[in-house]
Amino acid sequence: MNPSQAKALRELVHGQPIAALGTLHEGRPFVSMVPFALLPDGTGWVIHVSHLASHTKDMVHNPEVSMLVAAPLVPGNSPLSLPRLTIQGTAHACDDASPAYATARAAYIERLPDSAGMFEFADFQLFVVQPIIARFVGGFARASTVSAEALAQSLRQEP
Repeated sequence: MNPSQAKALRELVHGQPIAALGTLHEGRPFVSMVPFALLPDGTGWVIHVSHLASHTKDMVHNPEVSMLVAAPLVPGNSPLSLPRLTIQGTAHACDDASPAYATARAAYIERLPDSAGMFEFADFQLFVVQPIIARFVGGFARASTVSAEALAQSLRQEP
């Protein structure tokens, strides 16, 4: 990924606090919306979800997920020109006994400060989605497949 693409990727991911989360629900595709944060090293996407939600039950049953982050549509522009990132990865529960919990929780609350009170709810739990591969589309004819390592490196770079 060249420096210009990496900058566009960072702007997209750091500028959008929500993603579409794709899971398998009873063997069929299911998409929901989740707020997200990144681990400081860029290797994991942190989500805080309720065990009452279908997507949480889906991740427990089958941890293979996909996430889509898309830029908002600018009036007059084609929806096909929107920058967007799709990751395919594996979701793992991150409970408060895990050594990674404090880092994941801090990253989530830093990104989404209004969510701090949700950590008091017993049915909510952190999950970390570990990307396996990603596809970044920066606009027309600007698409690239990115490894998990290259994605993390691009997200860590300073603007």
